[in-house]
Amino acid sequence: MSSFFLLFAGFLATGVPIALALGIAGTAYLYLSGNGMMALMLPQRMIAGVDQFVLLTIPLFLLAGALMNVGGVTTRIVTFARAMVGHRRGGMSSVSILSSGFFAGISGSATAEASALGSILIPSMAKQGMPPAYAAALIAVSSVMGPIIPPSITMIIYGVLSGASIGQLFLAGIMPGIGIASGLLIYASWRAKRDGFPVTPRMTGRERLAATRRTLPALLLPLIILVGIKAGIFTPTEAAAVAVGYALIIGFVYRDLTLTRVWDALIATALVSTSILFITSMASIVSFVFTLEQVPQLIADAMLSLTENPWMILLLLNIFLLVLGMFLEPISILILTMPILMKFQALIGMDPVQFGTVVVLNVVIGMATPPVGILLFIASAISGEPVGKVIREAIPLVGICLLVLAVIALVPQVSLFFPSFLN
Repeated sequence: MSSFFLLFAGFLATGVPIALALGIAGTAYLYLSGNGMMALMLPQRMIAGVDQFVLLTIPLFLLAGALMNVGGVTTRIVTFARAMVGHRRGGMSSVSILSSGFFAGISGSATAEASALGSILIPSMAKQGMPPAYAAALIAVSSVMGPIIPPSITMIIYGVLSGASIGQLFLAGIMPGIGIASGLLIYASWRAKRDGFPVTPRMTGRERLAATRRTLPALLLPLIILVGIKAGIFTPTEAAAVAVGYALIIGFVYRDLTLTRVWDALIATALVSTSILFITSMASIVSFVFTLEQVPQLIADAMLSLTENPWMILLLLNIFLLVLGMFLEPISILILTMPILMKFQALIGMDPVQFGTVVVLNVVIGMATPPVGILLFIASAISGEPVGKVIREAIPLVGICLLVLAVIALVPQVSLFFPSFLN
């Protein structure tokens, strides 16, 4: 298998898109290992990888988020968060964290969240007297809530690949999201007092009421999805279609959507959905190669030769996923490693929903982990600050996320609270 990993790393280093790097490296390995005739099965494997009805949730949830974004929901969310906590010392830092949490219930994507909110909130925090590097780090790390708080595209992919209930995974993501938001809010308040950030004037009661009235319909979307799925009113795929219809209704009712903006949302959704599904189909080739060569069993045997302690295995798995998360997108990681992850889940004996939450949390935290987390570079580009400064500011924030990850991994009741309660 070393030839596969060398080819894959070589393609990535030369700038080949990850989807093509996966497919070409997998195909080349089959020929190099004397299994060239099996390459004839690869088109069938690619189609089988995306020929699943539940994958329709991806473009539909993406479309719902895009419709709300082009319809001005991002700005309304920021205004609502400012009405709630903007009057505190260094209030815009708290506004940024709450906005990320609210926006996560709409977008489901960390990179989309960092880009959309960063362009609005990083300049606002800088104007309030906060260091731009700190503002950028706060946006980058807060954006990890995007793929955790439902509806989550990453959770959908994990559920499709592992067979775990997508509805249960959605519910399991609520507590980690609340934990990260709470930890970051505590840190932001402490930092504001320590550095003497200025206080923003409190909005009037009428302004707060108006902000709540205009934002509440968008904030109800995650609740509608979760209640609908758990009550058996609709499946996750149908919930995604309901989300699109709901986004269209509130967009036209508030007169924020136009036909031109709807068209822009459709184009953006098509581009992102195509890339995700293309990666999914190409990664099916790699899964086929891994299964053929019994890679999950070999890695599991190697791990057991080091230790048989389930906690040590879990620790090593967390480190492995965090490192991967620095370099690859979460969906690519899940598709690439799912056969291995399922083997480890059996070795550890962890609940499938809790294990899925731990895995997703790992790969999304990796996106903001120094030195090469992609979210840090996005926020750095928006702020204009050197990435080194952003990394220094991000280290304690990432530490908070890792603390939440440790709690989720070690205490099953935390992530399983809402799934168990609603069952």
